[in-house]
Amino acid sequence: MNALPQFITEIDGLDIHFIHVRSKHENALPLIVTHGWPGSIIEQMKIIDPLTNPTAHGGNASDAFHLVIPSMPGYGYSGKPTTTGWDIPHIARAWVVLMKRLGYTKFVAKGGDWGAVITEQMGLQAPPELLGIHTNLPGIFPADIDGAASSGAPAPSGLSADEKLAYDRLQFVYQKGIAYGFQMGLRPQTLYGIADSPVGLAAYFLDHDARSYELISRVFQGQAEGLTRDDILDNITITWLTNTALSGARLYWEYWGNGYFNAKGVSIPVAVSVFPDELYPAPRSWAERAFPKLIHYNKVEKGGHFAAWEQPQIFSEEVRAGFRSLRN
Repeated sequence: MNALPQFITEIDGLDIHFIHVRSKHENALPLIVTHGWPGSIIEQMKIIDPLTNPTAHGGNASDAFHLVIPSMPGYGYSGKPTTTGWDIPHIARAWVVLMKRLGYTKFVAKGGDWGAVITEQMGLQAPPELLGIHTNLPGIFPADIDGAASSGAPAPSGLSADEKLAYDRLQFVYQKGIAYGFQMGLRPQTLYGIADSPVGLAAYFLDHDARSYELISRVFQGQAEGLTRDDILDNITITWLTNTALSGARLYWEYWGNGYFNAKGVSIPVAVSVFPDELYPAPRSWAERAFPKLIHYNKVEKGGHFAAWEQPQIFSEEVRAGFRSLRN
């Protein structure tokens, strides 16, 4: 991390930590990338050089980005909110302030996990400086489908094969795969019991969802695909050293009940990348309904929920492709 240009700026009374790497290429497109839970900027470090220096990674100079990677409020080296109010809409507005403060009058945004929710919220707010967004966890489920999945109801009739698969996977997430979300959404302070325990944090963080757990556990079985042991330990360690397990958890409490996976009405240009081991594979049909200005949709061959961390090359290629049509 010390090899990267890092900064802290105060926005609305809170310190915001961020990495800022400018490309050497002219006409690079400014991009803000947001991490998620239980993550940090650690997850984005592998994509920095491919996105800012694409010619060294099989890309073209015309695909270059100026990259801004902030730590969310309460995470890593950003400040810890001491009052309520640093919710998703607030963070989305703060990211626009940050980009404008850095001198960017036009930019794009990208995120996964919480980063996807924040990025979509930026799309909903639609500031004039924001050209478009890219997500690998798109909110695409129609309200009735989302409600049925969360209630445990059987899949509605008439779904296509892709829609049925997405429904089944979402229902599994709601019924058996998001216990951590309920815990933090209802009682985040209870995590004080493991906040100072590396082993406790590891146990809690690594069991994010069944598919991610499989991708992570294979690393400890000697397989080399995707992540390394150091990747995984680094992400836990930054939370431990900064004592941000509780302050990060409270974001779930701030957002509780507002909907994660449902279509929210984003009307600006949106790019979607579908990784097969994500919580659910977003069908094109629902993506087109959710995002009337869908500028990119692609299913990739491998990767899961922590895509930038686990498959940085594929992720970087998708970001380049997703925003290509928005460049001058």
